[in-house]
Amino acid sequence: MSQFQHVKIPKGDLIQVRDGKLQVGNHPIIGKLRGDGIGLDIFPAAEAVVDAAVDKAYGGKRKIAWCPVYCGLEGLNRYGEVLPQESIDAITHLKVAIKGPFTTPIGEETHVCLHCAHQQYQGGACEKCGKQDGVAKRFRSINVGLRQKMDLYACVRPVRYFEGVPAPNRYAQQVNFIIFRENTEDVYAGHDFERGSEVAEAIIALIKEKTGRQIRPDSGIGVKPISVTGTKRLVRRALDWAVRNKLPSVTLVHKGNIMKFTEGSFCKWGYELAAEEFGDVTVTEKKLWEELDGKMPAGRVLLKDRIADSIFQQIQTRPGEYSVLALPNLNGDYLSDAAIALVGGLGLGPGANIGDEVAMFEATHGTAPKYTGQNKVNPGSLILSAEMMLRHMGWPEAAELIMRGMAKAIKDGQVTYDLARLMKAEGRKGVTEVSCSGFGQAIIERM
Repeated sequence: MSQFQHVKIPKGDLIQVRDGKLQVGNHPIIGKLRGDGIGLDIFPAAEAVVDAAVDKAYGGKRKIAWCPVYCGLEGLNRYGEVLPQESIDAITHLKVAIKGPFTTPIGEETHVCLHCAHQQYQGGACEKCGKQDGVAKRFRSINVGLRQKMDLYACVRPVRYFEGVPAPNRYAQQVNFIIFRENTEDVYAGHDFERGSEVAEAIIALIKEKTGRQIRPDSGIGVKPISVTGTKRLVRRALDWAVRNKLPSVTLVHKGNIMKFTEGSFCKWGYELAAEEFGDVTVTEKKLWEELDGKMPAGRVLLKDRIADSIFQQIQTRPGEYSVLALPNLNGDYLSDAAIALVGGLGLGPGANIGDEVAMFEATHGTAPKYTGQNKVNPGSLILSAEMMLRHMGWPEAAELIMRGMAKAIKDGQVTYDLARLMKAEGRKGVTEVSCSGFGQAIIERM
């Protein structure tokens, strides 16, 4: 296991994939990417919670062998680049990894500091924090790069309510669903052409020639692909999740009433996949009402679809009707964040990016560099992502301990500053503000 320059593979069991199924030993080697900014704070807290849950669940017979992998600032310092090929190769080799947040530039500047996220027009020392070793040339997104280079096509985001978390929605306690968002197509594989550019003008001219439709000549042009391949493999994973976890429904979300041959086709191809591969375990809404008189057969999964704009209303007014939702990339991006807000935004929610063999679990929030090193921020997103990772590995007993511990810590009011502030604002008594690591310890004590 010495094929890597900086990644040192520890002793343990390499996870294998045989016939599409994960083979996990008692001492699996898991990649860990701490991330930038507050990733350095939340990762130790999450790691401690996972180790405690595994030890308690299996009486010391199982233990994770953590393998550091480097991107972002740690990648820049070791390799001179923020997304090293060795790190991608290492995650692919290990099959399972979990990561903290990474800095993503958002402005037009040519360089960004990975210590403080300041953006500037030159390399060298950071003009804001003065550090010499953290300024990188502008890049698109480490998170997106990892997903695309390893073809992690399913972005999986569970959303559920924890008792005691102040939530803005009156039906928050009914929220318990999981979102499967396509991760490689749509706007993520889109092309954006500037107004007046040669390509934009050529596309405008081509559309007029072929269809007779007139686009204003001063328009920017965007192209977004949605394929049969990308759609069916996402819907397959969503349906498989619903079947394996005995969930009642899968909902295809799209804007097919307007975009008939991209998002409309996403819906059509999703139904086709269900008929081809899950016909014996699924029932469509049409069949339910036209042939079964509205009576759902036991053990079947209801397959339905909803227009994208209406689903935003329905998850607020009737969230209990949804258990698994499958969406194209952009719709899934919007819905994930909106859904997390319904339940109070705990850590902005957990997440996973899953392909046919490799799975990478992640905190879904930013790096918040002003809090770095203060042991202050909420590690909940990363801890819940680790809980997903344990289920993916086939270790549900340890995952249940994490959920139990977190639910009890929140109910008892042992929370980080973000939740403590909201709870106190609602007039709740007996709330104790704890540190980042203190929240992890409160979870461990309540497993």
